[in-house]
Amino acid sequence: MPSITRRSAILLIVSVASLASLACKEEPPRRVVTGPAPDSFRVAFETSKGSFVVAVNRGWSPHGADRFYELTVSGFFDDQRFFRVLSGYIAQFGASGARETNELWEGKKIPDDPRRESNARGTVSFASDGPDTRTHQLFVNLKDNPKLDTQGFVPVGRVVEGLSVVDALNDDYGESPKYHLIATLGNSYLRRMFPKLDYIKTARVVGDSARSP
Repeated sequence: MPSITRRSAILLIVSVASLASLACKEEPPRRVVTGPAPDSFRVAFETSKGSFVVAVNRGWSPHGADRFYELTVSGFFDDQRFFRVLSGYIAQFGASGARETNELWEGKKIPDDPRRESNARGTVSFASDGPDTRTHQLFVNLKDNPKLDTQGFVPVGRVVEGLSVVDALNDDYGESPKYHLIATLGNSYLRRMFPKLDYIKTARVVGDSARSP
């Protein structure tokens, strides 16, 4: 049997130590939400273009606010692209880079809420595909969109800081990115086909005095 040199032994020890270190590293724990969201809370988005803050009022859309809160505290929005940006209309997000994550949330549809606010410039609403189909995709209104009021889109909050950042999101690709491909192929598809899309680095609840971790 070949002998192990001192150098080989040292390399072996370093390799084993490195593997042990990697094995000890775990994903940071995500909060699990039970019960309703606070009556009001703010979500700070750090993006590739800059920062903006959304103020959410649960009175506008109770089911929608609860879901937005749940998605945010679970870390769902991190590393997501603004995959549908239509200049002077909307900026849409909420498609995970992991197929399993999209499938999980697609199976958790929430009931509709009565609309209490108009889809005015800066408001944030859930995307939907008919009655009671809201899940995990949202959009920011880049202008007043009263026609969306009659189509059942219900605002859950409003951008109160950094709206100019949302206005500046890359809109080169329009409707070209396809959700069904994002949902299955994830960010690799977007990076390859639409490399200039802006993205969310992190989204965190701030000023959440009504709920402790």
